[in-house]
Amino acid sequence: MRKFDYSYLADRTWDNEIMSYISKIHEYKGKQELFLRQKPVELNRLIEIAKIQSTEASNRIEGIITTNARLKQLVADKTTPKNRDEEEIIGYRNVLNLVHENYDVLPVRSNYILQMHRDLLKFTNLSYGGQYKTTPNEIDMVLESGEKVVLFKPLEPYETPPAIEAICDKYQEALDKELVDELILIPCFLLDFLCIHPFNDGNGRMSRLLTLLLLYRSGYMVGQYISIEKAIADTKEAYYDALQKADQGWHEGINDPKPFIKYMLSIILSCYKEFEARVSIAHAAGAKSTSYDIVKAYVSERIGKFSKQEVLIGCPSLGSSSVESALKKLVEDGTLVRLGAGRKTLYTRADAVID
Repeated sequence: MRKFDYSYLADRTWDNEIMSYISKIHEYKGKQELFLRQKPVELNRLIEIAKIQSTEASNRIEGIITTNARLKQLVADKTTPKNRDEEEIIGYRNVLNLVHENYDVLPVRSNYILQMHRDLLKFTNLSYGGQYKTTPNEIDMVLESGEKVVLFKPLEPYETPPAIEAICDKYQEALDKELVDELILIPCFLLDFLCIHPFNDGNGRMSRLLTLLLLYRSGYMVGQYISIEKAIADTKEAYYDALQKADQGWHEGINDPKPFIKYMLSIILSCYKEFEARVSIAHAAGAKSTSYDIVKAYVSERIGKFSKQEVLIGCPSLGSSSVESALKKLVEDGTLVRLGAGRKTLYTRADAVID
């Protein structure tokens, strides 16, 4: 079985791209802490939006879907699941809430990972929630022709429990000895977790929940306010490409984790940038600004077409009726152009429209 030891990371030389990502993330982390101390009213709204987007996106990657209306009700705990997909969505919501609220008392250990997986599948009729895989699995891709191509063969079931124990122990050891920046260590742990592929079902979702847990425990809280899962879902092809490049030679211990490290750092940095942009809009508009001022400041930075829902997400201090009223005024004064009608209504800046 492959041996696990993260001490080798201390001897690696990291290129300028990785070091630049780390430097910028540290900078944005400091800025976020300033925003958090100021406690703007936008933050609670950002948390609410991020939970919905995270639950939707992480399940969508696995083909688990429901309607937007049902999703909001499920995340808000205002309804019960109607089918298998919604049972899995409820499970993800619960573990996501657990990580958000209790990350400081959720150590990175095998028994806690098993309990998180148990809760992930709690509402389904699957019998293997909270248990490591009992049959071999593989990571594959289906081509347009319908042919299935095996991308990676993970560890065998009998190898799985000691492998998870090993990566958890070695991860904590590397943290305690401060061998390498946590932003390098975290993607390496996640890469090993995905290559072990420890469960019969739920490996992808568990890896994304563990991403949040590891980041939060290291003080990188951006995932509470901006959905990291959505950022991954929106770049799914790049995610699988980075994973495929980084797992070559993994069984022999000669793989290069840099492609996956760079991908994960780019995702984290993009979320920090998005956080700053959303909070800054309200601050830039001023404390006494109207909803019209806030929405106008937001749309002035938008290019292309956008929906009312996107404006709601981009202006977290405002409610639906305020955004709708502001959009109406912006159309009337010629700042925006309305495209379509009803639920399919979109908007674009008037200066982008050529007569």
